[in-house]
Amino acid sequence: MNNARFIEPAAGTLSRAMSRRNHIVFGRRGSGKTSLLLKAKRDLSLKRTPVAFVDMEQFKSHSYPDVLISVLIATLQSFRSWVDEVGLNSGSKVSWWKKVFGAQPERSPLNKTKCNQLIEKLDRHIMELNSNLHAEDEASLNYKWSTGHSQEISGGVNVGVDVQGVKSGLNSLNATKDNSSMEVIEASKRSKVDYLHRHMIDFRSLFREIADLAETDAFLMLDDMYHIRRADQSNVLDYFHRVTKGNQVWLKVGTIRHRTDWYLHSDPPKGLKLGDDADEIDLDLTLEKFSMARTFLSSILGGIAVESGSEDPRNIVTDSTIDRLVLASGGVARDFLTIFRRSVEVARERNGGPRGPKIGAEDVNRAAGEHDTSKREELKRDTNEERERLERLFESVREFCFESRSNCFLVERDWNEDETKDIEELVDLRLIHRINPRVTVRGRTGRLYIAYMLDLSQYTGDRKRRGLNMVSFWASDGAEQLRKTSLIYAEKPTIKEGTAGSN
Repeated sequence: MNNARFIEPAAGTLSRAMSRRNHIVFGRRGSGKTSLLLKAKRDLSLKRTPVAFVDMEQFKSHSYPDVLISVLIATLQSFRSWVDEVGLNSGSKVSWWKKVFGAQPERSPLNKTKCNQLIEKLDRHIMELNSNLHAEDEASLNYKWSTGHSQEISGGVNVGVDVQGVKSGLNSLNATKDNSSMEVIEASKRSKVDYLHRHMIDFRSLFREIADLAETDAFLMLDDMYHIRRADQSNVLDYFHRVTKGNQVWLKVGTIRHRTDWYLHSDPPKGLKLGDDADEIDLDLTLEKFSMARTFLSSILGGIAVESGSEDPRNIVTDSTIDRLVLASGGVARDFLTIFRRSVEVARERNGGPRGPKIGAEDVNRAAGEHDTSKREELKRDTNEERERLERLFESVREFCFESRSNCFLVERDWNEDETKDIEELVDLRLIHRINPRVTVRGRTGRLYIAYMLDLSQYTGDRKRRGLNMVSFWASDGAEQLRKTSLIYAEKPTIKEGTAGSN
């Protein structure tokens, strides 16, 4: 949990993640979404600001509404743990604070009585939610009510009788007995969705109490939202937005942009609307900004070397190696570090040789080729019904690049909405990379194209393709190298004069 290391890709990223505003944090796998949220959680906890962190991957197989109930349970459990540990632990427990957060708290412990009362309330809600989670949805329920009336009159005089609240005296020599009853049976069905809606006010009150406990705001971090089913994402976000809105509780949602439906224009609308309900934090530093990505990734590598006491990376790489590492990673920090580590191993395995002792571009190429396996596994884990479609598209892109003998290809802007989304999903899966959002092509006047690069792992290492031209798109003449009609993978058909309206 001690996650003190986080290098901002842009100034102010961390402060925004801790600000009093809902945010959706976008980034490809390995771009630092989790690191940012955990760093924010650490810093907020040191201020004794209530914060819950929920990893959404554990609910990827859940269906709605069970997924929402499960996330609610995990949220309340996380807040409970925070209150029990961070809220109550004294700053004098130096070893615990150092171990968990790497520093001591800035405030004294919260009110013990209020904390214990809140813990009891959280436990009751968690128990009730668990009961509903494990109950069968849409099960038939029967409710029975019975009413009865009994009256007895025996021989004697002036027997008091109460009939509908009116007392009278009866003089009777006869004995009578009257028994009557009525039974009402109502049938209904259990509905977990109805339960969640009926208890909306209760959860709003509970979240408000969590924020009031520390006399400050509270934060709920839902990490890797893209793991739950797309059809359920907007419903889950919508519920938490309604529960937290106006209660000084702020949502921070980490996810992959093109694998998430965070807002639906339905009636009524559902989810979080960017610009209105939430702002975005974009951690994707792509190859479109090659020099910025190079500087950022180099700073991460240098920082790790200093912290670990290792040799300066600049002393063990050739001049072209960093550029090749940036290309191989697509600008993703985790891929950059993974491929660098494997490149070191590759260089050691060849034991110097003709290329010398330093890590070179060929070492990076081989390391990148080996990294393809993990990317393919992630594609299988992160995709469901769309997996076959995306794999077919990726194979089509690969074959096009091999046939055109270039590692780059072009797609016309606004070519096809559905197909373009699939292309961008491959970008999020790090199998292709955006390199230039605005390219003009010779002979295509008035038309704009987006340039992409096939991931380095597909044509280097053990599966190297000979004769493939690697476009230096980041160089001064890079844009000119991309302006070839032979690189066009997809574009809208050209309508010839005189053909409009013909049968």
